[in-house]
Amino acid sequence: DLPPAEPARAGSAPLAGPNEMLTPREREVLALLADGQSDREIAERLFISPKTASVHVANIKAKLELESRVQLVLRARELLME
Repeated sequence: DLPPAEPARAGSAPLAGPNEMLTPREREVLALLADGQSDREIAERLFISPKTASVHVANIKAKLELESRVQLVLRARELLME
């Protein structure tokens, strides 16, 4: 018999991977972040405004529970290597 599953703790990262947590557009932005692109470069590449790109970046950071862009870039690179 398996022990009962522990309930999720408040503030803990979701167990779902980024494919389940992020929208298709956010996954595109994540890949460009992994390449080290700025919000302006992401915007130009995806034909969106720099503000929209920065909102996508902020949403991704929130969903992945990261605090800085550096953490986000490192996490993006890890995820792309999996």
